[in-house]
Amino acid sequence: MVKQMAVTVASRAKLAEAGKSEARQDNVMRLLKVTKITLNIGAGKSTEKLEKGVKLLKAIAGIPPVKTVTNKRIPNWGLRPGLPIGCKITLRKTESVELLKRLLQARDNKLAESQFDNEGNVSFGIPEYIDIPGVNYDPAIGIMGLEVCVTIERPGFRVKKRKIMKRKIPPSHRITRAEAVGFMKEKFGVTVISG
Repeated sequence: MVKQMAVTVASRAKLAEAGKSEARQDNVMRLLKVTKITLNIGAGKSTEKLEKGVKLLKAIAGIPPVKTVTNKRIPNWGLRPGLPIGCKITLRKTESVELLKRLLQARDNKLAESQFDNEGNVSFGIPEYIDIPGVNYDPAIGIMGLEVCVTIERPGFRVKKRKIMKRKIPPSHRITRAEAVGFMKEKFGVTVISG
């Protein structure tokens, strides 16, 4: 009788766990989505490279980029506060997803596992912009590369960014590396290489 009760309790626990995992998969608040894509080109002190980077990002995304400036003074590197050292563009919503598909094609839809962080973000570089479909070579720009950062979130992540009643995201709602890898494989057909 005791064995039978133990078996029933164990089977109930298994059924409850299976029900929880099914409920988690069906829960709308657990769905992942691409929130934004940031394209970045670092130029250093070179104003010529910075202007080329601005042209390149405008050609890729269709909107003018924002120049990033230094906040610190580093005499050894020749940097002072307010000196422009790079440019970036942030894209959101559907245009970001369409551009991400093209950027992944430039990488042959392959990413390394090390390019995923523990918070669900993905970062990768494109060494030559001519690999991106739909972008033609411009002799004024030459050969340049850029960095791409993809931010993946769930509904409810707004609580960590809002102004009033700011809260931390609980561990059960955070995005793990494995979930981000699975999302990129399923949504964009990415092949993830370990190592």
